[in-house]
Amino acid sequence: MQQFLVPQFIDVEDKIIGPITTRQFVIMLASLLLVFVFYRLFSFFVFLFVAVITVAIAAVFAFARVNGRPIHYFLLNFIQTSKKPRLRVWNKEAYVKNVQEVKSEIKEKQIKKKKKAPVSGSRLRDVSLIVNTGGVYTGGGFEGENSPPEQ
Repeated sequence: MQQFLVPQFIDVEDKIIGPITTRQFVIMLASLLLVFVFYRLFSFFVFLFVAVITVAIAAVFAFARVNGRPIHYFLLNFIQTSKKPRLRVWNKEAYVKNVQEVKSEIKEKQIKKKKKAPVSGSRLRDVSLIVNTGGVYTGGGFEGENSPPEQ
C-alpha cells in the first residue's frame, strides 16, 4: 500500500515579519495609508481624533480573534445570522388555531358528502369500469368520449 504525506497545519497563516501574518500586515498598512490621507485633509486635532479611531479599528480587525478565528469571520457570521436566523420557534396558539380551522373545514366537507344522492346502477357500472381499466376510463359520461363500450 502506498503512503502519502498529509499536509498539516493548513489553517495557519504564513508569517512575514516576526509574528505578523500577511493579512495583518496588509490591514495595518492600509490603515496607515488612510491615516496619512487624514493628515493631509484635516487639521491636527481632528486628524488626531480620526487617526486614533482608525488605527484602533484596524488593530481590532488585524489582531483580535473570537474562538480562535479572525474577527471578520465572526462579524460576517453575525450579520448572516441576524438577517436569516435558523432558530425556529413553535407558536402553539397559532398552531392550535390553524388545526381547529382545518378540522372545521373537514367537518363541513363531510357534511356535504353525506348529503349526496344514492348511487344508481349506472353509476356503479361507471365506477367498476374505472377500477377495471386502472383509471384509464374517467367516467366522463359524454357519448364517444370515455364512454363505456357497448355490449
